[in-house]
Amino acid sequence: MAAPINETRAGTASKTGAGGRDEFDRITAAWLLDKAVQVLVFIGGISAIIFIIGIFVFITREGFGFAVGKLDWGQFLTSPRWRPTSEYNPTYGILAMIAGTASVTGLAMIVAIPFSLGAAIFIAEFATGKTREALKVLVELLAAIPSVVWGFIGLTIMNPLIIDLFDVPVGLTVLNAGIILGLMAAPIMTSIAEDALKAVPDRYREAAEALGATRGQIVFRVVLPAAKNGLLGAVLLGVGRGFGETMAVLMATGHAINIPDSIFDSVRALTATIAAELGETAVGSEHYQALFTIGIFLFVITFIINLAADLIVRGIRKG
Repeated sequence: MAAPINETRAGTASKTGAGGRDEFDRITAAWLLDKAVQVLVFIGGISAIIFIIGIFVFITREGFGFAVGKLDWGQFLTSPRWRPTSEYNPTYGILAMIAGTASVTGLAMIVAIPFSLGAAIFIAEFATGKTREALKVLVELLAAIPSVVWGFIGLTIMNPLIIDLFDVPVGLTVLNAGIILGLMAAPIMTSIAEDALKAVPDRYREAAEALGATRGQIVFRVVLPAAKNGLLGAVLLGVGRGFGETMAVLMATGHAINIPDSIFDSVRALTATIAAELGETAVGSEHYQALFTIGIFLFVITFIINLAADLIVRGIRKG
C-alpha cells in the first residue's frame, strides 16, 4: 500500500513548482490587469496629496524668501495699510483684508448654517422616496454652480436690491458677499451634515420611538446630539470653503480696503487681493512676493480649518 501513496505524493510534487506554488498559479492577463488597476487606484489615492504638496512648495518658493528676509510681520498682520506700489514707502499690511475676509465669512455662516442644517435634517429624517432624491439632486446642482455665476448674481441682482431695500449708496458690501457666500457654502455643508445624520445608528431612533418619543423629539433630543461632531465638522468645512472663495467675493464686496463697521461697508478679501493684483505685478518684485506671502498665510489657515474638521469627523466615526 506504500507504493501507491508514494506515487501519489510524487505526482503531486511534480505539479508543484519552486516555493510550493501550483503550476496553475502563474502570471496571466487577468493578473496583470488586476495589478494595473491596483497601481492606478493607488496613484489616484495619493494624487491629491501630491498636488497639495506641489502647490505648497510652489507658493512657498515664491514667497518664503521675502517673508523671512524682508517682510515686517508686525506691520503685515497689524497694519490696515496695503500700499505695495508706493514709490517711496511701500507698506504691506493685511489687517483690513483679514477683517474683511472674517466679516464676510462670519456673515456667510450665519446665513448658511440654518439653511444647511435645516435642509440636512429634512432630507435625512423627514423626506422619503422621490422627494428625498429630488432634494439631494437639487443640492448637488447648487454645489455645481460656478463661483463667477454667484458673483454675477451679487453684482447685478443683489447690488440694486440692497440699495433699494436699505437705502444705502452702494450694494457691494459685507451683506451682499455674506449672502452670496452663504448660499455657496450651504450645499456642501448640507451634504456633509446629512451624512453625519445618516451615520447615527437606527437603534437610537428605534429605542427612542419605543419609549414613546415623537419624530421631532427623536431628531432634536437623540439624533442631533449623537451627530454633533459630524455637524460641527460640516460647519468647519463650510468656513474653509468661505475663507478660500475668490471670484464671488471679488465681485460682491466692492473691493475696498476698509475695516468694516457695519454690514453695509465695502471690504476687500485676501483671496480677492491676490486675484486682482497678481496679473499686474512684475514677476519677482516685492509686490509679487508679498502676494505669495498672503497665499502662504491663506494656505496655512485653510489647512488648519480643514484639518480640524477632518479630526472632528474622525472623532465621531471612532465614537
